[in-house]
Amino acid sequence: MAAKLGPDGLIRELCKGFELLMDSKKGLITLESLKRNAPRLGLERLGDDELIEMVREGDLDGDNALDQYEFCILMIRMSPQLMESSQRLFDFLQM
Repeated sequence: MAAKLGPDGLIRELCKGFELLMDSKKGLITLESLKRNAPRLGLERLGDDELIEMVREGDLDGDNALDQYEFCILMIRMSPQLMESSQRLFDFLQM
């Protein structure tokens, strides 16, 4: 998928995913917004423990929520296919 979309397209898709899951008032993905919006992405089968772990694993600054940058990093880490292009994506994000 990453190769097909290219770096720009991949970033756009990750941003869309973030926007679908985030709390629109806070601009962050919180446990509550993840629970509420997960079914939109086919994640309704994930239990509370799994959702909590997802937020915890991606939360780099300790605020118990994911900002857009944390979300993108988490999605890249969780996807083996994206891992192959993660260095190019990281370089792109640093521009």
